[in-house]
Amino acid sequence: MTGPRRRRRLAAVAVIALAAAAAGACSSSSDGPSGGDRAYLVWDPYPQFADDSAWVALLRRCGASAGVTVERTGYDTSDLTNKALLAAQQGNAPDVLIVDNPVVSTLAEAGALTTTDENRLDVSGMEPNLLGAGQRDGKTYGVPIGANTLALYYNKDVLGAAGVDPASITDWTSLNAALTRVKARGKKGITFSAIGTEEGSFQFLPWFWGSGAQLTALDSPQAVSALTLWTDWLRQGHAPNSVINNTQTTSWQEFATGDYAFAENGTWQLANADKLDFAYGIVPIPASAGGPAPAPTGGEFVSVPVQQDTGRYATSQRLVACLTSADNLLTTDTTLSYVAPVAAVQERQVAADPKLKVWVEAVRAARGRTGDNLGTRYPKISEPLWTAVQAALSGAKTPPQALAAAQAAATAR
Repeated sequence: MTGPRRRRRLAAVAVIALAAAAAGACSSSSDGPSGGDRAYLVWDPYPQFADDSAWVALLRRCGASAGVTVERTGYDTSDLTNKALLAAQQGNAPDVLIVDNPVVSTLAEAGALTTTDENRLDVSGMEPNLLGAGQRDGKTYGVPIGANTLALYYNKDVLGAAGVDPASITDWTSLNAALTRVKARGKKGITFSAIGTEEGSFQFLPWFWGSGAQLTALDSPQAVSALTLWTDWLRQGHAPNSVINNTQTTSWQEFATGDYAFAENGTWQLANADKLDFAYGIVPIPASAGGPAPAPTGGEFVSVPVQQDTGRYATSQRLVACLTSADNLLTTDTTLSYVAPVAAVQERQVAADPKLKVWVEAVRAARGRTGDNLGTRYPKISEPLWTAVQAALSGAKTPPQALAAAQAAATAR
């Protein structure tokens, strides 16, 4: 799909990107394919990995196995989205693009990505709930490289002193009972991030989905029950007022003081968890009626952008297949603290590190934020949702009022 209709769609989406990326629009020659047909360009959101890292070594090995040279550039996530849209509009997209999973829908809508039917990537072994974040209108636009999600870290000493068995926390009733017992012992209950950004929505979604609510009905009774759960925690002193401004990093810092029983956070904190001055454990975030709540997935997709020279797709397919092979996924996901998107590799991860068992369970219950065919509608829903959370937690509105306003705002967009 390289004709006028695709170019019009790219232009419409790229107008948004132009304003955000104007300062960086004048790029060096390294931003586009160079070095002839044997050089293949890879863009990724991992600027933290230098040229001597294991990640870059893997890219080079995959290039060598495909008989080409890989030229790799790492960008910050937001910068990468803008550059990818502009490059697609200008006809100089990279051969392989690795992007945060919610971005896939934006690029797909712009006509910037090929489908797996077009590029012949095999996604049959991928977990369906993880693959869903890269699907739109029945088509799949890439391969998940791994996933992270949320769970509850707990302080073993605090729970032990309160006589709480972590295994007993299986629903909202048992969690609330645990918080009450912890408070009675003079300790603090739970910390999380409710900041007015996507982080706030990301952290609220397990409770929202765990209530049975759907993103297409923000003001449902189930949604109200989830937001009431959070507001009650502040009112009863189970959670601090600081959650309104907490990022996931600052809420972790609160947990690290040793005063809190629980912290909602992700796999990316595992290395920090091992440095804590107290023993910790992890349990899934419980759904209202019991069992693990669906938490949102983080993580990236490896995709093949549209090229004017369609003859390049075969080699791009080989590169992506190499990067997402079982052995390479195991290495990469271990480096990134991700859970693999393939069940067999997940089992290998748990065998190597039993602490990952709870994370594998959480990922298997997780959902993509743009799933259920929401696609690019998700950001138009997420912002009203985090605004409602802020309004309710600050006391500016009741949960029903806040969510009614959120639904009206989402519908009007």
